[in-house]
Amino acid sequence: MSETKSVGVIGGLGPAATLDFFDRILKRTKALHDQDHLRLIIDNNTKIPDRNAYQRGDGPSPGPALAAAAHALETVGAEFIVMACNTAHAWEADIRAAISVPFISIIEETTKVVADLKPERAGVLAVDACLASSLYQDALKKAGVAPVLLNADSQRTFMELIYRIKSGDTRDMVRRSMTTLARKLEAQGAEVIIAGCTEVPLVLTADDIDNELVNSTDVLVERTICFAGGELK
Repeated sequence: MSETKSVGVIGGLGPAATLDFFDRILKRTKALHDQDHLRLIIDNNTKIPDRNAYQRGDGPSPGPALAAAAHALETVGAEFIVMACNTAHAWEADIRAAISVPFISIIEETTKVVADLKPERAGVLAVDACLASSLYQDALKKAGVAPVLLNADSQRTFMELIYRIKSGDTRDMVRRSMTTLARKLEAQGAEVIIAGCTEVPLVLTADDIDNELVNSTDVLVERTICFAGGELK
């Protein structure tokens, strides 16, 4: 059994997406025994303030809570930190300032995967606060890829779907509606679709669309296993 780094996970953003991240880590790790799996220290911190509410001016900044969570994970043994939420990366600077161990950015790693596919245009399925912070737009433009976004009406529908998923609703109607939104981005010329919210993979798969789907959760899972020194299955 080779030595691997302990992983600190800022979770609870939301809890179903955190559980999905953990499940995908288990399924993607090559392991014959329990001891071959990574040590994950998961803080399923559902009390971190809502990112979208802050962006609307309806709540406090999540920055201090995110920084505290990262620091606490390092204190109890995490050798690097990941976060199973795209939008919360708007406070990446707060997190990095609070720790002395590496932090792996889901935005940066997902954009690298998209750039390697060499599309001219990439569609972004992400919540309001993520888009307002231009996390993917700026990263894609820097990589020479034009971001494609939903129009205002479709974005409102997307937000409604995300909160339904967060409440536990992943029924066929929600799945079909998410597929429709992804296909709208394809119709706008997107050659790649980014699942830029960790709730999206709970209802959307690569089989649902015509073009390439880059799932930010899967990207982070793969990067986490590799950075920790584990083996991919």
